[in-house]
Amino acid sequence: MNIKPLADYILIEPVTTEEKTKSGIFLPATAEKERPEQGTVIAVGTGKKTASGKIILLDVKVGDKVLFTKYGPNEIEIDGKEYLIAREDDILAILE
Repeated sequence: MNIKPLADYILIEPVTTEEKTKSGIFLPATAEKERPEQGTVIAVGTGKKTASGKIILLDVKVGDKVLFTKYGPNEIEIDGKEYLIAREDDILAILE
């Protein structure tokens, strides 16, 4: 399924990391964990529209690795896969 976010929304695939305790035990993906704060941009909207109708382009692009606020993005499921959808304001930084 193709998804094209509107305005300043961004579709993010969260980065899942395998967690390991200090004693070397690997925690399964099903373990209770906090939400991820990093991800890869999958799709972006056209930009934010000002009151005068001007479009302000987004600073992020498809393929960027981003750092985002923990509870800003909304969780969605597409074709059985978990994604996050966020506004550009929820993006804190582009990881290089």
